[in-house]
Amino acid sequence: MKQWQCVVCGWIYDEAAGDADHGLAPGTRWADVPESFVCPECGVAKADFVMVEI
Repeated sequence: MKQWQCVVCGWIYDEAAGDADHGLAPGTRWADVPESFVCPECGVAKADFVMVEI
């Protein structure tokens, strides 16, 4: 499981945790997140996220 960070605001999507508020179940891999996904904090596109290692 990986984490993906918005390059604009820093919001992090954690594949292990998912994002229930936006219909993404725990364990949902970034590749399976719809292309229409936007950052819930600032509204940028999925393409504006980068994988981060913590």
